[in-house]
Amino acid sequence: MNSLVLLIICIAVLVAGYICYGGWLCKQWGVGENKEATPAHTLEDGVDYVPAKAPVLMGHHFSSIAGAGPITGPIGAAMFGWLPVTLWILVGGIFFGGVHDFGALFASIRHKGQSIGEVISANMSRRAKRLFIIFSYLTLILVVAAFASIVAGTFGATIGEDGAIDKVASASNASVAMVSILFIVIAIAFGFLVYRRNAPMGIASVLGVAAIVICMVVGMKWHPVYLTTNTWMWIVGLYIAIASVTPVWILLQPRDYLSSFLLYAMLAVALVGVVISHATLGGADGLPMITGFAVDNGNGIQYMFPVLFTTVACGAISGFHSLVSSGTTSKQLDKETDAKPIAYGGMLLECVLAVITVCAINFAYKNGITAGATAIFGGGISLMYKDMFGEGVSNILRTLLILTYSAFCLTSLDTATRLARFMFQEFWLEPGQTPKDVKEGWKKVMVNPYVATIITVVLGVLLGLNGYGKIWGLFGAANQLLAGIGLLAVATWLGNIGRNNKMFLAPMAFMIVVTIASLAMTVKNQIGIISAGTADWGNWAQSILGVLLILLAVVLVIEGVQTLSKKKN
Repeated sequence: MNSLVLLIICIAVLVAGYICYGGWLCKQWGVGENKEATPAHTLEDGVDYVPAKAPVLMGHHFSSIAGAGPITGPIGAAMFGWLPVTLWILVGGIFFGGVHDFGALFASIRHKGQSIGEVISANMSRRAKRLFIIFSYLTLILVVAAFASIVAGTFGATIGEDGAIDKVASASNASVAMVSILFIVIAIAFGFLVYRRNAPMGIASVLGVAAIVICMVVGMKWHPVYLTTNTWMWIVGLYIAIASVTPVWILLQPRDYLSSFLLYAMLAVALVGVVISHATLGGADGLPMITGFAVDNGNGIQYMFPVLFTTVACGAISGFHSLVSSGTTSKQLDKETDAKPIAYGGMLLECVLAVITVCAINFAYKNGITAGATAIFGGGISLMYKDMFGEGVSNILRTLLILTYSAFCLTSLDTATRLARFMFQEFWLEPGQTPKDVKEGWKKVMVNPYVATIITVVLGVLLGLNGYGKIWGLFGAANQLLAGIGLLAVATWLGNIGRNNKMFLAPMAFMIVVTIASLAMTVKNQIGIISAGTADWGNWAQSILGVLLILLAVVLVIEGVQTLSKKKN
């Protein structure tokens, strides 16, 4: 099949899904029927609860949920062929991921803008809430460690054989670092203009986009800062600590809004590239349609079930999205009717990026690029322009795509830090409480945002510096377990208020089964390594954590089923 035809078909299906299925969900749940103000207004505090205009909040939400996920996910799953990956992106996005993200946001705004953990507490049990928050918090620490390492790695200088920094080899990384620093400065200025000087959004947006272009040009030409990766790790840690407690209007809202223009531009460049190249999928050295249920990728046999469904992740459904929807987005939602375009629409737009990535993988394979997510995506898209515009344009586009990729890793990183801070604070709260309700005692210390942030950042950076990769293999299953539990939580709440929750049941059951199957395979493989006498602490950690996650899934599912059954009776 021609890649352009595939892309057109996929976009048409996703648009139809948004209009038809998304509209049906609104009617079933009663979205917009509640005329009361959203938590962003009723609990406005100028720090976390701050109403945002729909385009600004869409920028934050899309930037946060997208990150590197819809690029790295399809690339990891490409070993099964383009057809299985594409079908899961479409089915998963419309009936799984979109429902999950939209439901999590809607449930949160009906629960004071608090997380899925609070939804579980109010509709299942306090024990279930605490189990979920512990699991979510540890998962977010792993995300912070991984993304901090990725960002520091893209900033860090190359050390030469003489032990000194090789500035020639490090120029590209130094350029990425400088652009990122300048981008933060621009975001702060944008927030000041819009929220303190009441500058018109249209004019401020034009100025912001122009400033982004300027800072990218400046950063590529002038990048005097050359630091080691470990040094950048601590600098990134300091940055995310500040970003986690800074009022959202100063940094998070404006930075993510401006970042979204980079993502929209990347989408536009990729779309035009597919139109220009309109390469045939498969063929000589391309991405095959389907390779089989069991594939040997060089690291052992990988099975389409459950690997496909834990690997594509953000391109179809991701538990991290429910934490964003119920963590930061719900605290900034201006009105309830904005939930559908931001949450459901944001998920389907991410599906478009995932399908474009499939086309990029195919083109990259045809040109001999088969390793490295940034190389495959950036190389695949940029090479689409080579025949028509020459190698110079292709190389510039590759650099800009890599810069954009890095920018979104940083966006997801500080969002994950803020989410982890929320989770840490909520763990100590009684049902219905907010941190402001705790007036004294040791709990007041534990719900303090600065204490929660410091603990989170220190744990994340230390794990990032000491081999987070040894347990990263659990992330795919852990992330999808979050998705399954998120679906379960919203289903129980909708059942309790007498609304239709049947659209959650099949996706929830499927994701739980996928998770348990994936975790069981991981534990089995790790036990094999331990038995062979070649294990290190990572193999032991994956085995123990894998078993604990299976038990967590079983306990929460039992509680959820009991809650749903009681409601039916």
